[in-house]
Amino acid sequence: MPATCHPAQTHQNHDKSFEHTAREAVYHAIFGRRDVRSHFSPEPLEDAVLARLLTAAHHAPSVGYMQPWNFIVIRDMARRERMRDLFFAAREQELPNIAAERQALYRKLKLEGICESAVNLCITCDRSRAQNSPLGRWHNPQMDLYSTVCAVQNFWLAARAEGVGVGWVSILDERAVKRELEIPAHVAPVAYLCVGRVSQFANRPDLEEKGWGSRLPLPGLIMSETFGGSGEAALKDAVLRGFPSLRS
Repeated sequence: MPATCHPAQTHQNHDKSFEHTAREAVYHAIFGRRDVRSHFSPEPLEDAVLARLLTAAHHAPSVGYMQPWNFIVIRDMARRERMRDLFFAAREQELPNIAAERQALYRKLKLEGICESAVNLCITCDRSRAQNSPLGRWHNPQMDLYSTVCAVQNFWLAARAEGVGVGWVSILDERAVKRELEIPAHVAPVAYLCVGRVSQFANRPDLEEKGWGSRLPLPGLIMSETFGGSGEAALKDAVLRGFPSLRS
């Protein structure tokens, strides 16, 4: 989003498709997004940029328009070092649950950039914010959490467009995080993010590059009418024609 762009400006021509260049930029951000753990540069992240990213997050869809998110900005290095210690402890707890033949690779993986990034951000979900409005939550009370994840994705894609790296640190004990960040009982920490400028974005996801896993072929995940239902051959072929690179 350009520095001069205001959210209100995006409402123009809302009923029309994007022009080709703008449409391609959306897909470029999606396909170029990476979970960044390394390559963070030491330069600071300007408040103007962070403000745009947070504004993008705040414009995420939310069930019942509940907007359950809050954003804890964490700059203090001492606190970030304590958060990194929490990560190390959680990683050791997770290790025994990794298949024995993969534990050596697991130990080699770079899975956080808590102290290397310019700033940390914890995106939370206030589970009491929509307690008097059951719209969309009566049968699915977890929709406030899902809505918050949408805010995380908005933030992430906007960051990629700005050339800013984001890494989601999921190996953390929730109770320890809540104690360190003084998060109330009714608020859930959803995402702990490392955010900052990077020297480069990898061509492929780190876990794919390191041999941990590979992207599943999309046609094999498309089902017809019921779970496991066969069919949709034309759609599956269109997936491959639309993005030829997915054939590999």
